[in-house]
Amino acid sequence: MSHEHPVWDRWPGDVVWRPVSPRLTLLRVVSLLGSGVPITAGATALSWLWWGSPWWQIVGGGFVVFLLARIVLIRRVVRSWGYAERDDDLLIRHGLWTRRLSIVPYGRMQFIDLSANPLQRMFDLSTVKLHTASAGSDSTVPGLAPADAAALRDRLAERAHREREGL
Repeated sequence: MSHEHPVWDRWPGDVVWRPVSPRLTLLRVVSLLGSGVPITAGATALSWLWWGSPWWQIVGGGFVVFLLARIVLIRRVVRSWGYAERDDDLLIRHGLWTRRLSIVPYGRMQFIDLSANPLQRMFDLSTVKLHTASAGSDSTVPGLAPADAAALRDRLAERAHREREGL
């Protein structure tokens, strides 16, 4: 028996959800370790200097448990990302604890960014960011292969142009 809520799996009108690249999992693990290990080491060293034993072990152990839990959950978080192109809008879903479903009408898109920071480029990934007329409603689709991201950007730009032209 699935514990998924129907709104996330079955959308009226045969929506085909496209996942992001599984390489996003490794990227997020590397990113978490890049920041988490120095923070854990610093917190452990500071607690050793201020409180001594056994507090530095408790603090260090707590940080390690937190990092391991986050690493275990990253795979599920990445699998929660998906997008679907419909006739009039783009659907974007994500979230493990707090699920989010964004519906972005093509006619509201003002411009579309395609970006990749150095770590994303190392993992051959890109992010598509949609900017709409409302400043608070920008949406992103991370973890796409550069060719897929460019193709999505081009399709969205074409659909947005046709929608604005009223075709």
